[in-house]
Amino acid sequence: MTSLAVPEHPWLLPGELAVPADQGRTHPRRTTRDWIVDIVAFLGSLLWVLFVTADALSPDPAIAIPLPHDWMTVADALIGLVCCGLLWLRRRWPLGLLVATTPLTMFSLASAIPLLIMFFTVVVHRRTAIAMAVTVAGLVTNLVFSWLRPDPAWPYWATASWGVVFSFAVLAWGMFVRARRQLIVSLRERAERAEAEQQLRVAQARHLERTRIAREMHDVLAHRISLLSLHAGALEFRPDAPAEEVARAAGVIRGSAHAALQDLREVIGVLRAEGDNDVDAPEPPQPTLADLPTLIAESRSAGVNVNVSDIVDRSGEVPAALGRAAYRIVQEGLTNARKHAAGAAVTVDVAGGPGAGLTVAIGNRWPVGAPPGGTLPGAGTGLVGISERVTLAGGRLAYGRDDAGDFRLAAWLPWPA
Repeated sequence: MTSLAVPEHPWLLPGELAVPADQGRTHPRRTTRDWIVDIVAFLGSLLWVLFVTADALSPDPAIAIPLPHDWMTVADALIGLVCCGLLWLRRRWPLGLLVATTPLTMFSLASAIPLLIMFFTVVVHRRTAIAMAVTVAGLVTNLVFSWLRPDPAWPYWATASWGVVFSFAVLAWGMFVRARRQLIVSLRERAERAEAEQQLRVAQARHLERTRIAREMHDVLAHRISLLSLHAGALEFRPDAPAEEVARAAGVIRGSAHAALQDLREVIGVLRAEGDNDVDAPEPPQPTLADLPTLIAESRSAGVNVNVSDIVDRSGEVPAALGRAAYRIVQEGLTNARKHAAGAAVTVDVAGGPGAGLTVAIGNRWPVGAPPGGTLPGAGTGLVGISERVTLAGGRLAYGRDDAGDFRLAAWLPWPA
């Protein structure tokens, strides 16, 4: 899971933009900035209620429109105080509170400031259609207020126009704040999505690389260990062999074990390597087509009868990737022959050239009966790995029993002219 970046001063952000967001909460928790804004809004609205009430009770009001009875002025003040208290709940139910208190603006001047703050909250936190609807409702109540409480010093339309100006000013300000917050949220989501995609690409690349290394490990170690098993089986089958043959077989076992350990060490070294920027450099072990004679010699030294037909035009110009794939195909074919057809003769045919492609074929007689010492275990992953190699190289692979009943592993690999 992607971890969200925490800003340096999260207490300066609104609750909707604070990171990390509270999990499982319908409404975000108030930040320090939200508490400061709520306190300022409450105190400002309270001062407005006190000022308007005091001005209305004075003999010569400055802004308040006189009411015919003093109890109406007190009721106006109480309505304003209730609206001030509701400001603490406006973040939780902004639309419901505004709908419930909007009719009060038809005759209450003390509740004007708190209701404008609630209106601003609705515009910021609700979609544009709702903001426009509550704006229209506010304009209607403003027209009713100017008719119910006319100002003797101003005409009706002049008094109503002030309410329209204030309403549209708050609407524009709220829409600007909402658009800015939406932009911040969208940028944050894009950054988180890009980070998640980057981590996914890294994980996929790491998985592919480890799969490739595992395939290399299988190809190398399966070949070496099959040689070890073949010689150990010969020693077990012929315990009365001459001392020279036993010593020679033991030497081959020791050499194969040493080579297997060396190959394993190289592959593990690749697994442990970190931060290598030279991705184009070949990583050991990386054999080529020129290493085929050594591979054939190792099998022959183990007692395998290998017949080779090498008809490759301009073999010195074989691309490294193509030669490596051909080497692994031959290696897998010889390993499978030693595992499942011990004692059978193996034919290796390599032919091709630039433009015509490279053909690699390994065949052996189908085994009859169980070999001495039993069959070596195999999971079939070697042929799967070879199939992946051939597919990635853009070639074709076929394996199984041919018309003569022999096992045949054949691959064609493209070789550009």
